[in-house]
Amino acid sequence: METELLAELRAVKRRVPHLAGGLVASVDGLLVAHDTHGTEPSGLAAMTAASLSLAQRLADTTGQGEFRESVVRGEHGYVATYAAGGSCVLTLLAHPDVNVGRLHLEARRCARRIADLLNDALAPKDPRDLGRPVPSTVPPRPNTPPSNGS
Repeated sequence: METELLAELRAVKRRVPHLAGGLVASVDGLLVAHDTHGTEPSGLAAMTAASLSLAQRLADTTGQGEFRESVVRGEHGYVATYAAGGSCVLTLLAHPDVNVGRLHLEARRCARRIADLLNDALAPKDPRDLGRPVPSTVPPRPNTPPSNGS
């Protein structure tokens, strides 16, 4: 799974000129996969979760609906975060001369592919397992003859 996520991160980096790197993190701030050079990925994943929480509250408070993406523009470039399903986010780092429209276009596609990969990884592998009860770990009780009241 990490290999496929890393491949997605590298593919978006090839498609967007001036993209410095990126990562996939859980909404709780745990690092899932990264292609960041010169940036400490675990710390960035944690900060992404903190900013995500604020962005979600801001969108909700202002009636804008569910979080989709946020962009921070600094003197030396951009940090853009995109929802990647319900449990993860994609964060990309870009140089100041990045084409922001191209960044959004490719990042949104990448975030959807990441969400699909995560959903596929969590889905049952055998369709026959759908709806099948999970086996109990408690052994069945042995049949005991009914008591005769004595």
